[in-house]
Amino acid sequence: MSGLSLSHATPPFRTFCGDSAFASVPRELQRLGSSRVVIITGPWYSMFPDAFGPLEAALGDALVATWDQVEDHSPVPSVENAAALLTEVGADAVIAVGGGSCVVTARAATIVLAEQKSVRELATYRGEDGKLVSPRLNAPKIPNWVVPSTPITAYARVGTAVRDNDTGERLALYDPKTRAQGLFLDPRVALTAPAGLAAGSAMNSFSMAVEALQAGDDDPLADALLLHALRMLGEWMPRVLSEPDDAEPRLRLMLAALLCGQGSEYVGGGLAQALSHATGPRSSVSNGVIEALLLPHTMRFNLPVTSGRLGSVAESLRHSGPGGYDDDAAIGAVESVVSAMGIPARLRDVGVSPDSFEEIIEHALDDWFITRVPRPVSRELLHELLDAAW
Repeated sequence: MSGLSLSHATPPFRTFCGDSAFASVPRELQRLGSSRVVIITGPWYSMFPDAFGPLEAALGDALVATWDQVEDHSPVPSVENAAALLTEVGADAVIAVGGGSCVVTARAATIVLAEQKSVRELATYRGEDGKLVSPRLNAPKIPNWVVPSTPITAYARVGTAVRDNDTGERLALYDPKTRAQGLFLDPRVALTAPAGLAAGSAMNSFSMAVEALQAGDDDPLADALLLHALRMLGEWMPRVLSEPDDAEPRLRLMLAALLCGQGSEYVGGGLAQALSHATGPRSSVSNGVIEALLLPHTMRFNLPVTSGRLGSVAESLRHSGPGGYDDDAAIGAVESVVSAMGIPARLRDVGVSPDSFEEIIEHALDDWFITRVPRPVSRELLHELLDAAW
């Protein structure tokens, strides 16, 4: 008898990378019979005609509209406005162009378009038993593709979270039918993002890989994705800052983010991620920076249940300590990477006030990722962790 037991279904996903990536766009549209495509992107889109012109040329007459009103953290009104445009033009496909907010807004808009309900009606909620419940979203969804400008794990994931600006809540939508068909990784588009933004986004992937490897699930297939993602991130993140005009580090980090997103889907996220979702909008920096800042603190918090699991993290980052590749070496490796990437060391350094801790904790406890953390949390323990990070 074997103690190994797992379920690992690999969804179809197509990735096209390099100077000729957009040459595959017509074939991909034809494959699914899509002829009315909307680009969902940010207001900076028109600033880079040389980068995005080739995409528009590849789309040709299939491009029926470009919606460039994406806002940070994908607020609900923005999502609803995008869905209204999809309805107005009769869109049968979406291409998200840009970073995480563009990907999330596009995906959420396809959900609202198909389900014909408000975001709140479609979002995860806490049931009478206190557990988080994700409603079944059964309506067929139009396909979406991603043309990223930054490395993010959201490319191949199926969870979508938007922000209610009135309450500060993060509303989560879950629908496997919204998984992107694939990626077009173009070097010209990769260079449209400031180097610091690309590095901050990569830190989100880095943190997620480290947290997913703490989960304790025995899935060698997921581990392979996560460990190689971590190796790539450790190698190429510094080069984004030292070689800001070179597209190759950015493209390789996008591929690492894809691996991380695919691997973490099988074992869940982590505590730093849940806290960053709640803390990021209350800070002066991106969620990825907050997550990396919190990561060493959450690693120490988890040690009572993760001790002995972190050696692979240290080994992947080529960082050994007096005890070799052990837990202490892993935390030291993460701290070295965070410091080398110029991530602030304390929450006070990024504009987070202790007065916001209660609100942060309230929203973090309603975050789906909090349900899959290695060590169970409580309000008191989260407050102690945030105090230590402040």
